[in-house]
Amino acid sequence: MHNNTKQNILFLIFVIAIALSWCVGKFFYLDTESIGNSLIDFPILISGFIFVLLYILITFFIFFTKDFFWLMGAVLFGPVLSTIFITIAETVNAFVFFYLARILGRGFVEKKLSKKYKVLDGRIGGISFFWLFLLRAAPLIPYRFLDLTCGLTKIRFRKYLLAVILGTPIKTFWIQYVLAGVGRSVFENPYLLVEYFSGNKVLLLFGLFYIILVIAVIFKLKRPKT
Repeated sequence: MHNNTKQNILFLIFVIAIALSWCVGKFFYLDTESIGNSLIDFPILISGFIFVLLYILITFFIFFTKDFFWLMGAVLFGPVLSTIFITIAETVNAFVFFYLARILGRGFVEKKLSKKYKVLDGRIGGISFFWLFLLRAAPLIPYRFLDLTCGLTKIRFRKYLLAVILGTPIKTFWIQYVLAGVGRSVFENPYLLVEYFSGNKVLLLFGLFYIILVIAVIFKLKRPKT
């Protein structure tokens, strides 16, 4: 098979797989309460292992289920243990999605897209570890988007993996701490988050600080090279 044809087919498979996962995730119902009640019956290490395994398998095939797992983990294990379990699962997912994008999509986008993409590819590929770490640690950047985007660029996986290992716990603990404080009722009444932040000024300031970091990263990527 001609190399260009192979790259086109692989990229088409990649796009279809992402689209299907997105569509299924929009209509998929995950009964986290039943799963959580089942996990309570096991010792902490076993329930943690099952949680990590379910997290990896379900969030791989179905997007938009990650938030339910984060809430379930916060309620079941508290902010510290749930952060550890989610970090393990997200590290595995980062490896899988990074190489999924690298194998199925990198060849296509490198050859087919415009010069503008190549400039962006060079900027992202040459981004320092510090900025990559901030991207991973910022709570406003979806992990799946980062995994796939970095896989499509020329960024080295070792650098990205280190950012994943060091940056994921920061974002995760921040979110898990909030979810553990609010509980399951956040889905029934999202305004509880506003009340929770209003009563926790430190968390609010911490969130604003993260937003500033994200804006700084965006300007870093947009700034033309001198």
